[in-house]
Amino acid sequence: MRRTAVLVSTLTLAAVGWTLPAHAEPAASTHDDTRVTSFSDQEQDAALRFWTDARLRAAQDVTVAAATGGTAVPSSTPADDGPELTVPPIPAHASASALASSPTPWKRGGLIRRTSGKAFFQNSAGSTFACSATVASSRNESVVLTAAHCVVDPATGQGYRRWVFIPGYAHKKRPYGTFTAQKLFHLKRYVTSDSRDNWDFAFARMRKLDGHTLAGTVGAQGIRFNSPTGRHVHSFGYGGTPAEGNGERLNHCQGKEHADTTRPGSTMWGIDCVQSFGASGGGFLAGFKAATGSGYLVGNISVGNGTTEFHPHLGNDAKKLYRKASGG
Repeated sequence: MRRTAVLVSTLTLAAVGWTLPAHAEPAASTHDDTRVTSFSDQEQDAALRFWTDARLRAAQDVTVAAATGGTAVPSSTPADDGPELTVPPIPAHASASALASSPTPWKRGGLIRRTSGKAFFQNSAGSTFACSATVASSRNESVVLTAAHCVVDPATGQGYRRWVFIPGYAHKKRPYGTFTAQKLFHLKRYVTSDSRDNWDFAFARMRKLDGHTLAGTVGAQGIRFNSPTGRHVHSFGYGGTPAEGNGERLNHCQGKEHADTTRPGSTMWGIDCVQSFGASGGGFLAGFKAATGSGYLVGNISVGNGTTEFHPHLGNDAKKLYRKASGG
């Protein structure tokens, strides 16, 4: 059985030195909340060599954190905090499903099969972990959406290293190759805020593989910012329980999203279906067409309370972060 990792407690980074360390870039100004972890070409080459099939098998699936109550500071971000932005999908070169109340295997193929995948990374103590992620349509055709807790340790603010993404991952297979991260983008507020789950989104900019961009290889899902809420949405991830295939297959949930009223200060939305550890970072999509497997990303799997999985709302702050990631 695969090992599991508990967010925050297990993923706290040890204070040890790194070889070829990733480095966090300072924000552009005092008003810029962006935090970027960058990797040199040498680090990316080392990451490709590092992620052998044996290490993929040994990686721990990151837990979808528990959505607990508490004294979180009310968020100043409204549910809709700016003009809507819609970026259409990029088709791959190459009828509604029944409602699901628990994760089920995705068997219909389509764009979602190619654009969903697993991210693998390492902390400074040498432990290896896995999350889910999705290719997002972007100007540079090189961006994936995932959870902030899949790119940075919230307890320390230190970014993870040897970060790679395998699109179309299934049963240790790498049908489209392994893409390495050039930069990881998250908000400082995810680390510093008492209501950090509201900011639990992140983007990664991936290096070309054999001269081809990520979206040029597998296509990309569309993405929407400041979009309407309370929609019918679909979520996809690589849950790590035996019922979900032990992290080796893509699983699917769907339902009408509802606001998180269980925790003070939450601006998150969720559906009554819960994917388990390893699904963290997987995509929530609106306007999803099962026949083609395409839709618009409106969030990522972040936290769960046992009956509901929640995603952060992609508003102006997420849009700014996305534009930095897609800026080339």
